[in-house]
Amino acid sequence: MVSHGVMNAFPQNLLDGYRAFTSQRLPTEQSRYRELSERGQSPEVMVIGCCDSRVSPEVIFDAGPGELFVVRNVANLVPVYQPDGGAHGVSAALEYAVNVLRVRHVVVLGHAQCGGIRAFIDNIEPLSPGDFIGRWMAMFIKPGEVVERREHETMLDFTVRIEKAAVFRSLENLMTFPFVRTRVERGEISLHGAYFGVAEGSLFVLDQEAKEFQSVGEPAVR
Repeated sequence: MVSHGVMNAFPQNLLDGYRAFTSQRLPTEQSRYRELSERGQSPEVMVIGCCDSRVSPEVIFDAGPGELFVVRNVANLVPVYQPDGGAHGVSAALEYAVNVLRVRHVVVLGHAQCGGIRAFIDNIEPLSPGDFIGRWMAMFIKPGEVVERREHETMLDFTVRIEKAAVFRSLENLMTFPFVRTRVERGEISLHGAYFGVAEGSLFVLDQEAKEFQSVGEPAVR
């Protein structure tokens, strides 16, 4: 039986990681942290990604402190603009990034083996624990829209298609926000889509004109 003290102990791997950070990375970036502390943040890029622990935007894009403004949620979804009495975390982060930080780019980052998309595909109802995930994923489709496998489509191909479709839907929903649409139309901000292959570490960027994801090149093998 685990003692109460052990259960309440701060995770040791996080403490070890912090000590490695202070002894290795922090000394080389101390001046940058001081500058960010004094002047505040001014990232040019906002990334809307999935909270999946395997898909960290800062790691994938090798970003330093202050370079990315990141919001992560289940299946990297952006809701439609809905200024009602509810609490809207993604919308609030988007509003702050666009109106206050004045980011120049918003990137929606999808990925392979997404648990939220898989739950959506499997139509688990109710989802365990069932209070929030089902309702969150329900906003992926429009009223009356049907999502189903195509003839001769494998489950893997279907899953990848829907994972990428989530990126398209989020980009579409971004344009429902007046403060985003206005800046896009003025050329002050650009919207982008990307898709990360977890197993290979591969990155695909959306060619919005062709409406296809294009590989940015094979990752280096060491």
